[in-house]
Amino acid sequence: MIQLRSIISVADNSGAKTIGVIRVLKGHKGRYGEIGDIVIGSVKEAEPRKAIKKKDIVHALIIRQRKPLRRKDGSYVRFDDNAVVIIEGKEPKATRIFGPMAREIKEKGFNAVASIAEELV
Repeated sequence: MIQLRSIISVADNSGAKTIGVIRVLKGHKGRYGEIGDIVIGSVKEAEPRKAIKKKDIVHALIIRQRKPLRRKDGSYVRFDDNAVVIIEGKEPKATRIFGPMAREIKEKGFNAVASIAEELV
């Protein structure tokens, strides 16, 4: 469950390390974001000499969450951390994504993000 003011780690090589959530787009009643939802956030921590700097406003896609997500077959998927990937439209800004990602991302139409992931769970 990602909500307003959540601090989330960034799982790509775009330059941002953490972002703070400003707004959840769609999600559950516009309040909580889950895997596959888009959030607007401010970069809190960034690597030097990269494209994305501190205080930049970015759109990000939630790829991992600690709260268990129920699948249609009755199973649950849960991750160790909350993580996002910075996107522009439906395309990722980065060239690599670190760590596992839920396969619901591909089902929601983010094929470009899913194709550069290390592992789909």
